[in-house]
Amino acid sequence: MTALISLLFVTFFVFFDPSFAFAAATEMPPLVYDIGISIFIASILAIVFVRLKIPSIAAFLLSGILIGPIGLRLITHPENIDTIAELGFILLLFMIGMEIDLRRMLRSGKMIIITGFLQYPISVLFGFVVVKGLLWLGLSTGLNGTYDALYFGIFIAGSSTLLVIKLFQEKYELDTEPGRIALGILVFQDFWAIIVIIMQPTFSNPELVPALMSCLGIVILSILSYSLAKSLVPIVFRWLAKEPQLILVGAIGWCFTIVFIGGGLDYVGVYIFGQNSVMSVATGMSALIAGMTIATLPYSREIVAKVGIVRDFFITLFFVGLGMSIPPITGISVVVIAIALAFFALLSRQLIFFPLLYFTGGDQRHAEVASIRLAQLSEFGLVIAYLGSQYGHISDEFASAIIFGFIITALLTPPLYKHAYDIHRFIAPFLQKLGFKEPAESLEETDKEYDLVLLGFHRVASSLLHEIAKHKPELVSRILVIDFNVQLHAAIRKLGANVRYGDLSNDDTLMHAGIDRAKVVVATIPDDILRGTSNQKLVQTVRNMNKSAIVIANAEELSSAKDVYASGADYVYMGRINTARSLEEIITRTMEGSIKDYRQEQEELYGPHHERSEILK
Repeated sequence: MTALISLLFVTFFVFFDPSFAFAAATEMPPLVYDIGISIFIASILAIVFVRLKIPSIAAFLLSGILIGPIGLRLITHPENIDTIAELGFILLLFMIGMEIDLRRMLRSGKMIIITGFLQYPISVLFGFVVVKGLLWLGLSTGLNGTYDALYFGIFIAGSSTLLVIKLFQEKYELDTEPGRIALGILVFQDFWAIIVIIMQPTFSNPELVPALMSCLGIVILSILSYSLAKSLVPIVFRWLAKEPQLILVGAIGWCFTIVFIGGGLDYVGVYIFGQNSVMSVATGMSALIAGMTIATLPYSREIVAKVGIVRDFFITLFFVGLGMSIPPITGISVVVIAIALAFFALLSRQLIFFPLLYFTGGDQRHAEVASIRLAQLSEFGLVIAYLGSQYGHISDEFASAIIFGFIITALLTPPLYKHAYDIHRFIAPFLQKLGFKEPAESLEETDKEYDLVLLGFHRVASSLLHEIAKHKPELVSRILVIDFNVQLHAAIRKLGANVRYGDLSNDDTLMHAGIDRAKVVVATIPDDILRGTSNQKLVQTVRNMNKSAIVIANAEELSSAKDVYASGADYVYMGRINTARSLEEIITRTMEGSIKDYRQEQEELYGPHHERSEILK
């Protein structure tokens, strides 16, 4: 930390010295200097922010504010601000396009599909009504007109893919039910944001013919891009595959090819219709189309991996550019609007996100946790604000408020993510009173005895139930699963097993389920996923209720296995060790030259993995 402070000290007195900035700018091209100083300052602040556990995007925005016109004025040529932001904007949307999977969106369950289609437009309407209401009451400081109301709704409707997915990945929770819900909703939000970007140029002139011409241009560019991606581009990338370092160059070259074609479609309109047209496609939309079409190639994984190497560079440029574009704050209105955006974004998650998830089939806890973790403004909203400012739809002050509102919610995201389950436990009684009931914990006979009880249902339990159904089908009807995820209950019952909704951290849940009469109790959920309890606590609870049952639990760390045994477990299995032992056998057979025989033996005994029909795929 001392070294970091020293580095910041030197940076302040060297790089922040105007005479040094002027000298540096005269020794290198101004654009190179401006990009260099942007990346340098952003990296220093990012180090500090990561150390303080603050999202790095906030560091990038603050960097732009610090070095821009309202800060220390380190940028020597202000016109370079637009160049930096535009370059980052094009490549950011290109990479977002490559990561949008329409097929995954269509394969989502009923809860995510219905919520995904309804949540965004309802949230936009909510924000629109809020601003109109504030205008009517005379409380809308800095907001005025239909444009501001529309954009206010658009900004609170989306959540941050970058922040949310990063946190789910860091906590290894992307495969949990709240993680799957959040990912599905984010995919639909990106889809809606694309529609907004398509329609945005027509906001100022909502006539039918210009709107149709803009849509026609997008359709033509999409068809052309897709056709080239299926025919010519695969041949080119087969050539480039021989030189892996050229894949990045080819991918970015493809991006700008589509951008240039999209910008030139007005000439096509003049040739076809014989008059001026508005068929040209904006650079951001063109880049998005380029990314989405190239994602269909056989080389898409390699392309995404190569472009991903420089992804953070372009993300940094875009957000630093946004920060630099913030005008001087001359009044309190920017702060008021930013706070209002953050507040109503949080409120909309409770009034819109949660009820939609709940009434489309989600249980109370998972719906609430997912809603809390999506409570931030979207970086796509920053893109829309950037375009809205360029189109003249919103004022510079409103665009600045969007950035500050994003920073506020970005700072709130880590603590909200961390304490989402605690927040749910606190407000659960109020939700119950409002009619958001939890599913009944007991749907089976309360006096029924079970040979096997599975505490929680995730990947391991899914595979275990599949194996039992295949090799010991007579046992399935004597199995009880206790789990929160009601989305899986129908599939578990269809397989023949019994299932109950219940909180594993609640002793009453386990007692009512009949744990005291079970012969074997297995806890397959790792501690990282369990909420409000742990394998050690579960074993203690089960052992207190049932002295004679065989209790099997799991541990993730070597040292914790001893504690789980001490709590009363008869056996503690560790997935890492079991996997290592299986791999050891596979490696041994490989060294002996009999790996093909081993695979054949395993598939004859258990069947090919891709042909397994499990509840969790």
